[in-house]
Amino acid sequence: MSEIPSLRVAAGGRADAELLAIGCFQGAPPDVEALPEELRRAALGIAARPGWSGREEQLGQTDGVPQGGPVIALYGLGGPADFSFAKLARWLGRLADDARTSGVRRLGVALPRHAETAGAVSAPRLWRTLALSGYRFERYRSDPENGRLEAVEIVPPAGAEADYRASLGAAFKVAGAVAYARDLANTPGNEATPAWVEERVRELATSHGLAVTVLDAAELARRGMGGLLAVGRGSRQAPRLLRLALGEDGVGERPARSTGPARRRLALVGKGVTFDTGGISIKPATDMEQMKFDKCGACAVLGAMRAAAELELDLCLRAYLPVAENMLGGEAYRPGDIVRCYNGKTVEITNTDAEGRMILADALALAVEEGSEALVELSTLTGACVVALGHLAAGLFTPDDELAAELESAAAASGERLWRLPLLPEYLDEMKSLHADLRNSAGRWGGASTAAAFLSQFVGGLRRWAHLDIAGVAYARSDDRRGTAATGFGVATLVDWLRRAAG
Repeated sequence: MSEIPSLRVAAGGRADAELLAIGCFQGAPPDVEALPEELRRAALGIAARPGWSGREEQLGQTDGVPQGGPVIALYGLGGPADFSFAKLARWLGRLADDARTSGVRRLGVALPRHAETAGAVSAPRLWRTLALSGYRFERYRSDPENGRLEAVEIVPPAGAEADYRASLGAAFKVAGAVAYARDLANTPGNEATPAWVEERVRELATSHGLAVTVLDAAELARRGMGGLLAVGRGSRQAPRLLRLALGEDGVGERPARSTGPARRRLALVGKGVTFDTGGISIKPATDMEQMKFDKCGACAVLGAMRAAAELELDLCLRAYLPVAENMLGGEAYRPGDIVRCYNGKTVEITNTDAEGRMILADALALAVEEGSEALVELSTLTGACVVALGHLAAGLFTPDDELAAELESAAAASGERLWRLPLLPEYLDEMKSLHADLRNSAGRWGGASTAAAFLSQFVGGLRRWAHLDIAGVAYARSDDRRGTAATGFGVATLVDWLRRAAG
């Protein structure tokens, strides 16, 4: 799996680095108060050159290495008034690319003081972003491009060092969990089959003290989980439902640590379609290679479970991963079929490409049956959500205002974006079928909300449940347009929400 660089606060402002990158706002001198005298002089010398203004994407650097120290590079960040976390993340990504291209293995970053760089909220998300800015999935490359960052040191803004030191350990673990989720999601369908996902889940359970239960195809049939079985029927790769548990008494599970009130019982559910052809309602050929990312919900949940275990969160936490491959074949489910799901509801299949909600139906019903006070589900569920929100935010659906606020706060703190979309009663009316309880697709209009309304029929009386449609943010096209890569979206938001729940 991909490695992330080691992270450290530069002692006394002296980064043990080959390159020291200093962020500078437009119209302001470099914020170099925390740097040693010789590095301050070098930075101020760059800023004094004709034409330097600090405008966005402007770059200036020393011609030589001052007194055997690092190369000093001044990066313009634009005006401070419209500086945002998104701009900060873009700068860090550009910086990491520059470092890798130049063969830099040890990078130092000096941050200007701003609301986005100073404070207990900003520090951990900046650590995580910088750790992941050098991420590359190169396991299949015979000759990986450039090198990789081995170490990153931050020179925090004056007065912010304590926040950076305090947040480093947890932020590093969360960054590792995001990289882990990306690796899983980036693995192509010829390797990442349902059996392969099961192997990774068992490895995670063994290494992190989690309990694992696997419901194979025979057990799914015995329990009447017709949604998951129907989707997986067209593939030679059998479907399965994987369950992980943290913080419960039992073999392989972390023993209870709490001596106070009973720990909160929470559940995560993640869609795990390892490859999605659309089935008989086949997808267009264009960009179909991206359908290896239809397992990103499950990958994000696995990343969150890994981080929760490493952070030793005092929770009873369960993860449910319905895993299948949606293929064409003589046994594939058909439009017009009627399928009975685990909670007894019947579904008329109007579109075999609306498969995610079918496998989630069984997983959600099981999660609720086994008892949770709150449940959050992630899935690359609908193209309609991408049409609505583009590639900037995930759709948030929940009937519970308090849970919505919790998740929105966790996302804001982590630097991810959620946008709440409606769950009106009329959307459920659209999902009613003439011949069954429900149909699995009602066409184009309001497709993200009608999909969420469908899922609402499988959570019983649980009100504290949320569906995150991450279709537009789970993977992104590379800047050089050579392909797409997983983002690990959702891991950081889930972990922040879980940490708050654990107190």
